[in-house]
Amino acid sequence: MLALTRKKGESLVINNNIEITVLEIRGDQVKIGISAPKEVPVYRKEVYLQIQDENKAALNVEAMEALKNLF
Repeated sequence: MLALTRKKGESLVINNNIEITVLEIRGDQVKIGISAPKEVPVYRKEVYLQIQDENKAALNVEAMEALKNLF
């Protein structure tokens, strides 16, 4: 993991096309802005993990249906 120190208004760039900017610092919260191409999905981690879990569950259901259709 790369750890960087940034101040309000400062940014970092990832892969030449994603920019992350520190917008506000209030207490123990940091508000960030993310500029990325539309084809690059950006999720909060808890949402990303939920999507992954749902995709796995759907895949399991599809696999079970495919097995049932074989017999």
